[in-house]
Amino acid sequence: MSALIKPSKMGADFMVRSTTLMVVIGAVFFMVSQPMAVFGKTSSSDVSKEMGEAWETFKSYVIDQKNDAIKHAKEMLKKADAEIEVLAGKASKASGDAKVQYDKEIKNLKKKRAEAAVKLDQLQNSSADAWDSTKDGFADAYKDLHGAYNEAVGKFQ
Repeated sequence: MSALIKPSKMGADFMVRSTTLMVVIGAVFFMVSQPMAVFGKTSSSDVSKEMGEAWETFKSYVIDQKNDAIKHAKEMLKKADAEIEVLAGKASKASGDAKVQYDKEIKNLKKKRAEAAVKLDQLQNSSADAWDSTKDGFADAYKDLHGAYNEAVGKFQ
């Protein structure tokens, strides 16, 4: 079994938090859009102010989530680096065909690790509009790295 972090865990917390926030924003929108008889006199500037505050809260939340996701992604890649180094240590002690196979697998893992790093860079630099696609891009790249690692380890057991 791989020691790398399972990729399926990455987005679960984000989805729960995002859904919760969207429900809260929906409730705020519902409250500010109700007839004046229910909530007293409300001007359009009050509604605009409330919506602006809700949007700022939402943006802050998304930035916090993005920062948490980036931190988690960096930890995942750091763990992958350590696992690749373990294989490199084994490769240095191997000889013949086993060494050739280790070197081939390590080269493939480093390539996939570099691809995941590119996706992490894109994730760090993504706008709110591009967040979902860049998050998915990193998740897919890490999933490929994770799969390649499991495959490589399986060949040497």
